[in-house]
Amino acid sequence: MGERSFDIVIIGSGAGGGAVAKELAPLCRDGVRIAVLEWGPKLAEHEYTGRELEMAGKLYVDSGGVFTRQRTMTLAFGRAYGGSTVVYTGTSLMIPERPVRRWGVPGLEWSDLRRRSLKYLRENNVHLLEEERLNDNNRLFFQACTKLGLRVEQFPVNLKGCQGSGMCNLGCPNAAKQGTHRVQLPAAEAAGVEVITNCKVQRIEGRGLLRAVVEKRPYGLPSLWEPGEYLIRARVVVVAGGAVQSPALLLRSGFGRHLPALGRYFTAHPALILVGEHPRPITNFYGHPKSFYCDHFADRGFLLETCMYFPFVTAKNLIGFGEEHAQLMHRMDRLQMILVLALDPALPENRVVLDRDGEPVVEYTFSEPVLDALLESMKVSARIFFAAGCERVHAPAGEKFFIERTEQDRLDQLITRRRLQPGRISVASAHLMGGCRMGAGPTDSVTDCWGQVHGVPWLFVADSSLFPNCAEINPYVTIMAFADRVAEAVRSRWREV
Repeated sequence: MGERSFDIVIIGSGAGGGAVAKELAPLCRDGVRIAVLEWGPKLAEHEYTGRELEMAGKLYVDSGGVFTRQRTMTLAFGRAYGGSTVVYTGTSLMIPERPVRRWGVPGLEWSDLRRRSLKYLRENNVHLLEEERLNDNNRLFFQACTKLGLRVEQFPVNLKGCQGSGMCNLGCPNAAKQGTHRVQLPAAEAAGVEVITNCKVQRIEGRGLLRAVVEKRPYGLPSLWEPGEYLIRARVVVVAGGAVQSPALLLRSGFGRHLPALGRYFTAHPALILVGEHPRPITNFYGHPKSFYCDHFADRGFLLETCMYFPFVTAKNLIGFGEEHAQLMHRMDRLQMILVLALDPALPENRVVLDRDGEPVVEYTFSEPVLDALLESMKVSARIFFAAGCERVHAPAGEKFFIERTEQDRLDQLITRRRLQPGRISVASAHLMGGCRMGAGPTDSVTDCWGQVHGVPWLFVADSSLFPNCAEINPYVTIMAFADRVAEAVRSRWREV
């Protein structure tokens, strides 16, 4: 078994881990040894092929289809150098003041998150996509929302040299998306931080002692360490594996004994994909897939976003099978898509637990308000599709596979609560939050407002698991702002622990 020693070890290289690594990297000039341990691979540039099933297998845990225990929702999260920032669309919103105020975490102020978020917006080249680069899928959504009097905004995106391949969720093949794999991690490595890929941390054994295994993969660049088991010593540990893996690691390591909230209060922005069919082909695959969002109904529990997914993901999100299903799939060049996100509450029973092998399992039950929000969102989306010119719409809770334009006045009868049954409709999520929530103390939270685990001065968390409740927006930039706070705390405290 190999042994390694560092001053600071960061577990995970996504929005949280990558930001912490970059912010702490200047310490390397003073001889501080810092390592990032990443479970996934670092792909060579030629390996970003854009092939849907191939890239899903390389860049996502379980190809992006991790089921909840109830098998009523799939969870998508990345496993790669750069974490989920490799496979998300680059949407970069700053969190509004309202949810932060509602969280009521002592010592956490929206003004501070805003200041830190602005830094990463600049660092990641966040800007609005030029109008001439918007495709029909996005433009039609904007025009229809405006026609219906709905509030609609353009997403800022972290792109540089976008060529409109539309493959953001498969890892950009043109190196345009400015995730941590393009910005923060290379900067950290240049300053002396070691990034060890294909390295899965199994548990934390005692004070700053990690047990990990380095795997060999048939793709990606080789790890800096030889395959095998390792014991890794560190004065400070920063856990940044995401809202599923971070709680699981801490549970495996026994921290749940004095932290009853560990793994609990998991939220996910449960999501549905709706499609409308136009009478003619539209530009949808080419161009950035996610350029607009509508938060007009946030107080009713849901958001709407433009999206465009690939054939396999689209097919699995359609209800039923057979002739009508095949007919719609054969007309993908005519499809407009809307992604619905429900703003789910943080409930203690929605949580990450361990199976008999110590691997994470998410237990998630849809609350009645969430189901009500999903139902209402489908009716609103159908109205948007028809206002955009669609001839027919497919809604997951529809009484029939297609709702025709001539039937748009009967949406309440054609999209029903009776058909909205978890397990029957295809619900997915990529905005996983909670499980190591921030708060005042160990009774109902896991860390303080700086990400330090209660009662453990050498252990920090820096990822989406810190959210006390759902973000009510895409959480990427807020994760980096949280990580910036964690890095500041580690800088000031690491020599004392």
